[in-house]
Amino acid sequence: MTWTAPRRRFFRAAGAFALSPAFAGADPRDWPPAEGEGVPKLCLGTGRGADEKEMRRFKQIGVDHVLMGGPEIPWTEAGLRALIERFRAGGLAVVNLMIADFPNTLYGRPGRGGAGMTAYGYERSKELPPLPDEGSHTLEEMWRNVTYFLKAVVPVAEHAGVRLALHPNDPPVPLSRGSEQIMASLEGWKRLVGIVDSPSNGITYDCGVTCEMGEDPVAVCRFFGERDRISHVHFRNVRVRTRYLEYTEVFPDEGQVDMFAVMKELVRQRYPRFVYPEHPRALDADREQPGFRSYYPGGGGYAGLVYNVAYTKAMLQAALSA
Repeated sequence: MTWTAPRRRFFRAAGAFALSPAFAGADPRDWPPAEGEGVPKLCLGTGRGADEKEMRRFKQIGVDHVLMGGPEIPWTEAGLRALIERFRAGGLAVVNLMIADFPNTLYGRPGRGGAGMTAYGYERSKELPPLPDEGSHTLEEMWRNVTYFLKAVVPVAEHAGVRLALHPNDPPVPLSRGSEQIMASLEGWKRLVGIVDSPSNGITYDCGVTCEMGEDPVAVCRFFGERDRISHVHFRNVRVRTRYLEYTEVFPDEGQVDMFAVMKELVRQRYPRFVYPEHPRALDADREQPGFRSYYPGGGGYAGLVYNVAYTKAMLQAALSA
């Protein structure tokens, strides 16, 4: 009895497969689907000091694009060119640089900071005090600061052909260490891209955070994608216990996000930029390695990364051939 239902599904699928147009005289599709114009492309995160060995690891699993934290602030054209050229020599294109450590800008004064968790429970963090160097800030203050910043920076980014991508708050709680958060709701995401109406003023679409907020990842992807406001994609899955407040990051195939539906939506839109299968899970194959270094706090290493890349490639190929 255990196998009755799966068998029924198998034979139904087999029947559909046998009668599909690909096997009924229609022109066969090219296989495997190739990266190109109007197709999502995989990228992975690395450090700006990555050596030749690290670059080869990415190339061996079919990844040609990387992202990373940028050089020390202030950035210079010479420094950015040198970084890009060093990775280009290893066969990798640098497609995204994350800029941080400028709380003075965020809070409208002269200042720097950052943090992360694999699982989150609001009860454990809601009483944490403001950080000494940052203080507490109201929602009105934060919106005023980001509006000033975007109105000054987006026209310059447009002129330079650069797309900005603000990552949502993760965890998406309205108050963190005494400060209200502008990117902790779908309404906040929409408000942000409306401050300056430009493709250079976009978001990092994270299907995991979307689920954490209790929103429909596909519908949210469609809203921002059809407006050309997705500058970058984080492709990961979660299990949510209480929307906004409690969740755990999991393997991409076991969470509540329909990852295939998300990928199909990106392909439908002809989203042409980069998909980052991030936050690999910890595996013994990584932990047992001498000098193991997690790619993410509480997460895994290269074996976990290979799992994520393989899963994402499968989703992309299936979506392109659907």
